[in-house]
Amino acid sequence: MIPLLHIALLVLFVIIIYAIIGLELFSGKLHKTCLRPDTGERMKDEHPCGTGFQCSTGYVCYEKWDGPNHGITNFDNFGLAMLTVFQCVTLEGWTDVLYNIQDAMGSTWQWIYFVSMVILGAFFVMNLILGVLSGEFSKERTKAKNRGDFQN
Repeated sequence: MIPLLHIALLVLFVIIIYAIIGLELFSGKLHKTCLRPDTGERMKDEHPCGTGFQCSTGYVCYEKWDGPNHGITNFDNFGLAMLTVFQCVTLEGWTDVLYNIQDAMGSTWQWIYFVSMVILGAFFVMNLILGVLSGEFSKERTKAKNRGDFQN
């Protein structure tokens, strides 16, 4: 269990680093959506607007929106940033988060942050966890086999 604890600390370190970077780059960017000024009606497909996504005719980019997933997916505070990074590292909807950021900020350099997070966090660190688990199970199997041979 000790090697697994070391790997868990490494995963937590990667998540914390990417959450801090995300706080610096994307804080407060996911709170605008398209709204009709006369009726207050929002677009059916609610997503962030800004430099990357311009509202249709008759809609304006309104600033008081909770955000994607009822305000859970954002980089506004450290806890929600860590949750969003964990979501991306597990590869569950990381492209939706990337597209929301690109809708709000434009599609220039934001993909570098997300692709590096997926490569480092999902592919490298998660495979490291699987390697440690596999090594520990093989050690236990060898110990059990040696005990069986000793008892015979």
